[in-house]
Amino acid sequence: MTPDELRALCLEFNDATEEFPFGPETSVFKVAGKLFALSALDSEPLKVNLKCDPDEAVRLREEHPAIAPGYHMNKRHWNTVTVGGLPGPMVRELVEDSYDLVVAGLPKAVRLRLDRP
Repeated sequence: MTPDELRALCLEFNDATEEFPFGPETSVFKVAGKLFALSALDSEPLKVNLKCDPDEAVRLREEHPAIAPGYHMNKRHWNTVTVGGLPGPMVRELVEDSYDLVVAGLPKAVRLRLDRP
């Protein structure tokens, strides 16, 4: 997956936006103002921080060397994923899971507006 493909994937979700609060080199992807993915898209290797269920996060780290505790994030809830170390469909699933976890924490009216009750 290329940086452009990762950006496109993160932006394909309802109400997803890209912001640069930490400078032009770090893309922060949000839904309804809440962070669900963070990446320095020009870094090599390409990595992305994604929210994850705490139990699932531990399992994923144990099974995949390309998944580590979230760099500069709450390590219980965030993973850093080396994109090239995983198959594309798995990266897609992890990004979608991160988005869904963030949406699940939003008020019901916002979730309904996003078609994710």
